[in-house]
Amino acid sequence: MAQPPNQPPQQGGFGAPQDQPQGGFGAPQMPPQPPQGPSAQPPQPPQGPSAQPPQPPQGPSAQPPQPPQGPPAQAPQPQPGYGYPQQPGPYGQPGPYGQPGPYGAQPGPYGAPAGPYGQQPGYGYPQPPQFPGAPGAPGATPPGGRNPFKGRPALVVGAAVAALAVIGGLVFAVTSGGDEGGKKPLAGPSDDAKATATSSGGPVNPGDGSGDGGEDTEDFNASRQAGEAKVLWYKEAPDAPASGADAPGMWITAKSAVKAAYKDVVAYNVGDGRPTWDTISFPQEICAVTPQKTADDKVVVAYMSGTSDRAKCNQLQQIDLGTGAKGWKGVVADGALFDSAITIELSLTGNTLMVGRSQSGTAYDVRTGKKLYDKQKYGDACFPTAFAGGTRLIEVASCDASETTEHDEIQELDPATGKVKWTQKFDTGWTVAKTYSVDPLVVYSTNDDKNTWNISTFKPDGSYRSQVGFDEDFAPECDSSFLQRDLTGCVGTASDAGTLYLPTEASSGPNEIVAIDLSTGKEKWRVKSPTDESMLPVKVEGGNLVAYVEPSYDAAGQVVSIPTAGSAHKTTKLMQLPESTVDIEDGFYSRDLDWVDGRFYLSSTRLTGNDDTKEKLMLAYGK
Repeated sequence: MAQPPNQPPQQGGFGAPQDQPQGGFGAPQMPPQPPQGPSAQPPQPPQGPSAQPPQPPQGPSAQPPQPPQGPPAQAPQPQPGYGYPQQPGPYGQPGPYGQPGPYGAQPGPYGAPAGPYGQQPGYGYPQPPQFPGAPGAPGATPPGGRNPFKGRPALVVGAAVAALAVIGGLVFAVTSGGDEGGKKPLAGPSDDAKATATSSGGPVNPGDGSGDGGEDTEDFNASRQAGEAKVLWYKEAPDAPASGADAPGMWITAKSAVKAAYKDVVAYNVGDGRPTWDTISFPQEICAVTPQKTADDKVVVAYMSGTSDRAKCNQLQQIDLGTGAKGWKGVVADGALFDSAITIELSLTGNTLMVGRSQSGTAYDVRTGKKLYDKQKYGDACFPTAFAGGTRLIEVASCDASETTEHDEIQELDPATGKVKWTQKFDTGWTVAKTYSVDPLVVYSTNDDKNTWNISTFKPDGSYRSQVGFDEDFAPECDSSFLQRDLTGCVGTASDAGTLYLPTEASSGPNEIVAIDLSTGKEKWRVKSPTDESMLPVKVEGGNLVAYVEPSYDAAGQVVSIPTAGSAHKTTKLMQLPESTVDIEDGFYSRDLDWVDGRFYLSSTRLTGNDDTKEKLMLAYGK
């Protein structure tokens, strides 16, 4: 079972990885492979954080606080049974914040790893290649079949890869240069002032719920039963290579549902699915997008510079989601050795676009493409390795001056200037893996050596707020990235100002959604799924938590709401999805989902390249 955190830190840090991070906590070391076959070498199971929660730092600081000089940990005392004590026990192993906690980690049976709160991990813990209690990338779904890992910790897939050394600082530049990169630091207008319609090899789908528009069309609403939602439209994906392709991003505007898939960006009317504007096709595969959009519906897409082994994810293109018009374009310039733009990550905070790579980042004005500032090495050996955008700009840095002092640090940046607002240091052995929320900031970190995980929350000034203080196997769906951490790549989490909502693992029967008090780290309430299938948080809207109840083999899913306040926390059905699309709904290889203006959207985030059947791209429901 997953190990919960313990005591708060004493002005210390929060943990650090032993090596350069390779895709985050428990996630596959490579992007999910298509269902045609498993990866050659499954990676080792992720290690999670448990251990001790942090003590509040003494005010925000641009420089990381000094590690605490706490007392040595006492020898752990065995706890009876398989439960955990309700009262504090003896001090145990030190946690991610450099201090021992009251619920000391106790040795488990049969030589199993110790767990805090006296919690015994149970039989067979851990069970590679699954990550106990931690989120992960969805497992591959066999063609035409249900995902066998849905509702339980994800199977770790992907080929094992050697870690690449990353050294030296880096300066990015947006340029108008050539195929493999450029050096002139400027952003120019797009070659195409307006998007052009091109064929991606996919079927022409009118978006009226009747399939792909061919002779064998199916009207999904013909057999619609009383009380069932309407299938607004269904879209199939463009042809992808046998090796598969990414389908990142899903942006819902007042008029359009916009999606990236392989080399295309497509837009469909939210009501009837007809094209809102002509498909934008790129010469090479799309490799990164901004998960967020600006207030005026602008996004940035990155695509590969070519198809050779030397190709990089360095071509940037701004897109207006309202019109499909292309804005400025640019090229991310190379930096130091081992720090080229083979892979990048993009995020938006206000009008600031952050382009991140393995050891640095560069910020641009998303409206013009003008460079704002660089985020490079600081201190003795701290290199920015990941960024999270949204209403705040969060940076994670890896500091590896020596094997005994290497650690992660987390900072909040002023998006306009890059100035550091505050810094928190994690102890050696802890890796910042995901942010379940950036506002309020909720951080999920792991410790490989201890096979433990930790969920901590922070105040606006960066000081420690709380950490999850009870034992639970949580199971949000989080993706993985090769060579980079995708800090915001989780589906199935939600939060508001005072509460974090996480789904539990469904070992048998229905799972639950747990509401966690961000001030104390304790459970507020929990609600069981109304069916035997798992339920995932989607978003908080109007004082209610909106959640998606997954379909079964022969029953469609549901969208439900749960009151977040008061004492009655029961599910109320907002939308019963129709039986006519249950096979499509249940067959997404990997997925994103959203609830906007009373409509529910499902989309693929990865195309398998399967030529035997048409792949799914998007499915929209309404009333």
